[in-house]
Amino acid sequence: MWPPVKSSGMTRADAPVTPPVVLTVAGSDSGGGAGIQADVKTIEACGGFGTSAITSITAQNTTGVQGQHLLPIEQIEAQIEAVTGDFDVAAVKTGMLATSDVIDLVVEHAADLPNLVVDPVMVAASGDRLLAAEAEDAYETLIAEATLVTPNADEAAVLTGRDVDDPAAAERAGRDLVEMGADSALVKGGHVPGDDVVDTLVTEDGVTTFRHDRIDTEATHGSGCTLSSAIATQLAHGDDLPTAVGSSIDLLANAVRYNVDVGEGPGAVHHLVQTRNDAARHPTGEAVERVVSALVEADVSPLVPERGMTVAGATPYAETPDAVAAVEGRIARTMDGVRPNRGVRFGASTTVARALLAAREHAPSLRFAVDCRLTDAVEDAVASLDGPVATYDPAERPDGVSGDATAQWGVRRAFKTSEGTPVAVIGREGVGTGGRVTLLAADADGLVSRVETIHETVGDGA
Repeated sequence: MWPPVKSSGMTRADAPVTPPVVLTVAGSDSGGGAGIQADVKTIEACGGFGTSAITSITAQNTTGVQGQHLLPIEQIEAQIEAVTGDFDVAAVKTGMLATSDVIDLVVEHAADLPNLVVDPVMVAASGDRLLAAEAEDAYETLIAEATLVTPNADEAAVLTGRDVDDPAAAERAGRDLVEMGADSALVKGGHVPGDDVVDTLVTEDGVTTFRHDRIDTEATHGSGCTLSSAIATQLAHGDDLPTAVGSSIDLLANAVRYNVDVGEGPGAVHHLVQTRNDAARHPTGEAVERVVSALVEADVSPLVPERGMTVAGATPYAETPDAVAAVEGRIARTMDGVRPNRGVRFGASTTVARALLAAREHAPSLRFAVDCRLTDAVEDAVASLDGPVATYDPAERPDGVSGDATAQWGVRRAFKTSEGTPVAVIGREGVGTGGRVTLLAADADGLVSRVETIHETVGDGA
């Protein structure tokens, strides 16, 4: 550890920052997963400064809503005026408004609410109602003031009277909402059946769809709040609408996949998933460098393929190769042992990075990988590791899969047939010279240990 910094005895100059201010007008969630709490977490995670006007206090947790109390209208208005009277508010999002009086209040202040994103919250994820039935019609006036309205399929059906059960119906509902006066409408596809989630953005200029894989989880508490808050914050940063929506949908997809497992009911989405992932980039890169140093020191030349060896490390919530650090140019055999050609860089690997990401689809705890030369001796040594070893035959890959994508396909195939999480995946033939062994581990030390075990077993006779 570095020694503590001693005082210089001087008064230091301040160094203020000026993030865009975002206001959320919504209810409080004592469980922390949705409402004001989710909004402020997300706004801050996206680089904004979160302010709030609380409309209602709810007693709720992961199992449902146990009670709610609407704040007096004058108190809600006082909060809005306090924020807009002092801060240069760049964007606003609304969540739980609860009654027609609150909706009307927001409409009255709409002129002071730029980039207004309306999330028409009606029912909690638990199924508990959060909007009085008489208030449903009042939303039409607020929609007319909205920069963007973000209903899910059920909410869009209430607002438009149209069943939303496929992307085409979502587009029609979005057009209805734009005709009501909204600048744009994002009809979310999470409640629409299908293997993919299709979110539909409708503006007067056209339609844009955003498609991503459905996550097999019930832990979606706070998803709508998180998405609308992220969009509002990106608009506050100056992003155009499609960019703001697209990046926010990507954030939410990760937040749902890497949800927070808390409470007795379904957990909440991970509002800070991207912040945590970004913070892990430097430690992940350092961990890959430690692995490389250990392999160089051990001189694992017998395990290095002719094409070179790649060590890769993924951040905790990595979804794409640019979140995977790897040796640029691979580790090569030399007359004096093994040496990395260059340093460690994010996005440097394609083959091993994609193989690691494919493994993480089945076992997200896996974060590190290395590819080794495949020989009979290496294969025998791999079999002695503490864990299952999965295999695939590249010759069986489907049409259209070739090159770097072969290892990715192979890892997915191997995991599907493995009992338990493999410590290694072997591609027996057809890839490079002699095939491929991809060793996997949850941490850098575990990866080094597996490589050293194989190296000690095969010696110089690999």
